Amino acid sequence: MCDTFVATPSFTGTSSMIFGKNSDREPNEAQALLRVPARSKESKTFCTYIQVPGAKQTQEVILSKPFQMWGAEMGANEFGVVIGNEAVFTKIPFEKKNQGLTGMDLLRLALERSKDAETARETILQFLEKFGQDACGGYTNPSFYYHNSFIIADFKNAFVLETAGKFWAWKKIEGFYSISNGLTLEDNYDAIHPNAIDFAYQNGWIKKEKPFSFRASFSDSFFTFFSKCKIRRKITSDLGSDQKGNLGPREAMEILRQEGEPGITKPFFPFRSNMGSVCLHATGPITPNGTTGSMVAELNPDVSQNRFWFTGTSIPSISFFIPAGFSGTSFLEKNFEQPGAAFDSSLWWTHEKFYREIQRFYPEAKRAVQQRILDLENLWFEESNRILKKRKGQKTLDTLSETAIRTTLQEYRFWNNSLLNELKSKNRQRTFAPFYNWQWSVWNRKAGINVS
Repeated sequence: MCDTFVATPSFTGTSSMIFGKNSDREPNEAQALLRVPARSKESKTFCTYIQVPGAKQTQEVILSKPFQMWGAEMGANEFGVVIGNEAVFTKIPFEKKNQGLTGMDLLRLALERSKDAETARETILQFLEKFGQDACGGYTNPSFYYHNSFIIADFKNAFVLETAGKFWAWKKIEGFYSISNGLTLEDNYDAIHPNAIDFAYQNGWIKKEKPFSFRASFSDSFFTFFSKCKIRRKITSDLGSDQKGNLGPREAMEILRQEGEPGITKPFFPFRSNMGSVCLHATGPITPNGTTGSMVAELNPDVSQNRFWFTGTSIPSISFFIPAGFSGTSFLEKNFEQPGAAFDSSLWWTHEKFYREIQRFYPEAKRAVQQRILDLENLWFEESNRILKKRKGQKTLDTLSETAIRTTLQEYRFWNNSLLNELKSKNRQRTFAPFYNWQWSVWNRKAGINVS
């Protein structure tokens, strides 16, 4: 489950387009950060399950993706196009033969082959029409098939695109808009698949005397309800609306860090989390997923002034947002260790070890690291502001990104090697949450993590 939002320049008050997303996946499904350079004369593109025709030229992209997938949950390209996708549950059945494209495949294809948001939207629709979405999007669950919705943006335009099988509807966004794991477009779309309305009426999904609604016609009510997408969408919408006229990247990060219900002063413990939390903590069968990666983008009229931030780790509430830009070498596979299926020395798993150790005294641990997170992020903001103001170029911003990556990894190692012992000595009492503790012991064993 995920949450994605965008705020257009008329809303932000900063003359920038702001984009943010949390990717919620299985707890052991590490999320990789990967920069892919531009390529030329590619005859075929091998996606997660199938191959598609290649492109004469692709764009440089930065992706945040499940480590084993070709496609991505979210990302950006060198021309300032950003996309985030959401799983949505509809009445359109799957053949479950893995002969189509995942939503993550569609996202990456659009980023690699587009120079603006409109082209990205149309690229997704072209591949959707030709190949469909019969592709498993799960990790350990081979039956987890879903359709997809997207927020697609560049500096000038932002769109919400929602799909159900090969059917679709899209709307241009003005203001603040968020999506979660449910369809949102009623009859307020700007364009729709030419056969969608007739198909819905023919199947009796909407009565003839009632006006057509894309959401009401195509949504699967059962899975949509239990995803608690309405709750999370309301939270992100309310938090975003509160920042009208003053919504920048820092405010976007805080939206993604929201745990539980806003305004609650009681300390938040992960075992109390449910699907209604924006910063999602996995607990078991009812809440099987957690936030495994986060992204924020600030898009400006001059693409050289664009800035992007990625956590490359789970749980943004206790993670650094690392700055990045185009073009560059940060997050290139040869320079940046990609996480695997089990515990290793990558950025993602190094942070994950700390998170799993502190779950029983999470509020105390969160307080212990919050100031350090704030201090370093402020430093990176100030430095990136200086770089962009003096127009020193993206090469200098990329150097800052490389430095921030090294610093972040050093911090997480310090948290594991030193801070953790201090926290444990002060918090010896275990939280009484037997099923939660058992479930995490299973996940930890599979990941090769020993939690003391």
